[in-house]
Amino acid sequence: MPQAQPELKKYMEKRLFVQLNGNRKVIGVLRGYDVRARFLPTLMTHIYLLNVFMNIVLDEAFEEKNGGEKVKLGMVVIRGNSVVMLE
Repeated sequence: MPQAQPELKKYMEKRLFVQLNGNRKVIGVLRGYDVRARFLPTLMTHIYLLNVFMNIVLDEAFEEKNGGEKVKLGMVVIRGNSVVMLE
């Protein structure tokens, strides 16, 4: 069964909140992204989507630690398999 892909084009050049696994939070300006998918061909007539992940590039990013501390990161590339939520 196909998974929904996030539509990020409308968020380009806007501030984005990213919740990562391990309860980490990164906030920054979305500069780019790519969506990748792994497919499983079956019987030459159907292709099933196994999983979708995306990598995102944030600029002017900082990590928000527990207790409100903010650590400046600059430009970061976040691998899609670590993303839990985008806001």
